[in-house]
Order: sequence, then C-alpha cells, then structure tokens
Amino acid sequence: MAGLYEKPSETYAKKRPRYPKEWFSMLASLTAGHHRAWDAGCGSGQASVSIAEHYDSVVATDVSEGQLRHAIADPKVRYLHTPVDLTEDELVALVGGDGSLDLVIVATSIHWFDAPLFYAVVNRVLKKPGGVLAVWGYNYDIHPFGDKLQGTLYGAMRPYMDPRTRLAMERYRELPFPFEPVGVGREGEPADVDMEVDMTLEDLAGFVMTGSVATTAREKGVDLAALVKDVMKEVEEEWGDKPTVPRKLVFKAFMLAGKPK
Repeated sequence: MAGLYEKPSETYAKKRPRYPKEWFSMLASLTAGHHRAWDAGCGSGQASVSIAEHYDSVVATDVSEGQLRHAIADPKVRYLHTPVDLTEDELVALVGGDGSLDLVIVATSIHWFDAPLFYAVVNRVLKKPGGVLAVWGYNYDIHPFGDKLQGTLYGAMRPYMDPRTRLAMERYRELPFPFEPVGVGREGEPADVDMEVDMTLEDLAGFVMTGSVATTAREKGVDLAALVKDVMKEVEEEWGDKPTVPRKLVFKAFMLAGKPK
C-alpha cells in the first residue's frame, strides 16, 4: 500500500480534509484513561495531532516513509515507520506492549490493512477494560456534489481501483469489525458522521487527484486528469460562486468504534 501514496506525499498532506475536533473529544470520552493512544496508518498525521490534544502521548505509525517525511510535527506525537513484514509480536512491542493503550484509531486506511493481524494486535495492546478501537473513512460522497463524484466519477474510476478501496466506497458496511459496540456503529452498520470542510474547486480537484485510485491509474499508464476535469466542469457549473471562492462541502463520512470482547 505504501507505494500508492509515496509519490504525491507532499501534495497529499496538503489536500486531505481535516477531521472535526468534535470527533476526537467524543472518542476521548469513550476511554477510561487518557495516557497513550496509537494512530495506525497515520499518513501525514492529520488525526495524530488532533488526538494528541486528549492523550498524554501518541504513537503514530505508517508503512509509507514518504508520508511520514511530511507528517505534522507535534511534541506529543512520535512517528514510526512500520515495514509491512513486521510480526504481531514486533508490532505489539513497537507501539507500547500488551495492555498499554487507551485508544487506537485508524483514519481512512483500515481497508488497506491485514485485518486479522491488525485486530490481533489491537486486542493485545488495548487496556481491558477501558480501551477502545475507532476506525473511520470517507469517499466521494461529498454533498452537494455526491451524484457527480460518488456517482459519475466513482463509476469511471472503478476499473483502476484496488479491490480493498471498495470497502471505503461502500462505507465499510462489509468491513469485518469483531469488537463490542460502544455506541458508535457496529459491524455491518457504521455510524454516519458528517465532516464539513471549506474547499475551493481547485482543492476539491486536488483531493480527487491525490487519492490512491489516481496513483494506480498512472502506474497503468492512464492519466485520469481529463476525466476529473470533465467532472469538475460539471461541478463548476453548480458551484454557485467563483471557483476560487471556498464553499462549505460536507463529506458523508462513516465510523465504527468498539472495545475488545
């Protein structure tokens, strides 16, 4: 998975939407303690620095060294590279050891994971009782342009999409999640969580072009820029203001949270 985000890492960090602060306050309210958290698949650290406002320290890991080079610096966050060949025991030790974590989060990347291995690690490192795992994601369902982005664009990009990406496109409804519900969705029924973001038309196009689908297509010799430009032209017609003027968009995100059974 690392290669999908290595080349556009710096751009990726700039184009990803920021998660609402309220999400992290809510997640912090679900854990008994607030000593240590782990952001798995942290990318450039958008979620890492936000959850650090609620926990004494955060370990943030990713398989992509390119992403980590552009991660957001924070004195409470320690970024670590996790090669894909780490064993369960090595990963447990790296993030703090058995029963060491109050919260584990995965922001828009669980679909890339070796789920059985990751869940085995989570069940070991979370404190019992009191520890919580939360995962969330979003796709091209972005109000008020979801019909053009999630509809038209998703359909056109589907041939270049890694099968794992479809878990996110289908809102994690098919994602295995063997944890006891804590009031934020359950296996097969993720909670709906809106994410309001101010974006210009250029920001929105940049968001689309820094996704893994565009990277996969480029590796196959297909440039999706023309396709994106055509869809963005339709979006521009409905933008309602100059393309350079930001407007409020709503990402129709989804979340699952649970504790070890």
